[in-house]
Amino acid sequence: MLFFELTSFELAVLLFGIILGATALGVFLGRRVHHLSEDLKEPFGVLQGALLGVVGLILAFGLSLAVGRYETRREVLVDETNKIGTTYLRAQTLPEPQRSRSLDLLIEYTESAVQLSESVPGSDEQAATEAHEERLQRELWNLAGQVLTERPSENAPRLYVEILNEMIDAQDARVAALNNRVPDPVLILEVVGAAFALGLLAAYLAIVGRGMVPVGLAAVLVAFLLMVIFDLDRPTRGWITVPDQVLKDELASMEEPPAYGGKPG
Repeated sequence: MLFFELTSFELAVLLFGIILGATALGVFLGRRVHHLSEDLKEPFGVLQGALLGVVGLILAFGLSLAVGRYETRREVLVDETNKIGTTYLRAQTLPEPQRSRSLDLLIEYTESAVQLSESVPGSDEQAATEAHEERLQRELWNLAGQVLTERPSENAPRLYVEILNEMIDAQDARVAALNNRVPDPVLILEVVGAAFALGLLAAYLAIVGRGMVPVGLAAVLVAFLLMVIFDLDRPTRGWITVPDQVLKDELASMEEPPAYGGKPG
């Protein structure tokens, strides 16, 4: 939660400020001890080479964690959308009056699911949306129970209850995926390690009298990579968000007349 509370702009300023600041500090210190280049360039060269390799592995590990969580969020969103759609189709086979009420509740539930995909994890808005969905789930389950009680031998209510239960489980999985983020210690290690490695590289190049353009470009590249890693871990508030168009398309299809007109209760 340390970095998650920041806006994307604030996060970008922080990351680029830390990385570029560490690089500039390395250049400054390297030039201050340039007269000792004969004694320092060899140990500095070995140390910064080894450290850059370690930081590269850490960045790759962090990127892998962030991408994995991003893909999981996309998958659970599609899975929940499919289950909502199937639940809506099977609800059309229920008898009245439970049929009409269930269809209306499922449309409202899908609207809430879209809102959930656009709310910030851990925020009051997300908590309110989850509470609203849980209330809708209880109402839908109550209606399904009524149908089962009235028609215990029919297959349609049983099939509906089965997919309704899966839809509820899918919502729990999506909320868990939205709240599953890369641990703060990993992110802090990446930032600190990258800043120290680039600062050491800048100091080494300044000591040996090399140009500073390459290390400046490397600092920008690393800061951008860190921004991508952090952004992937912010599913609803960064520049890289989990697309919810499939859920919106499902909602649009549900607003059309039901494919099956139902039968009298």
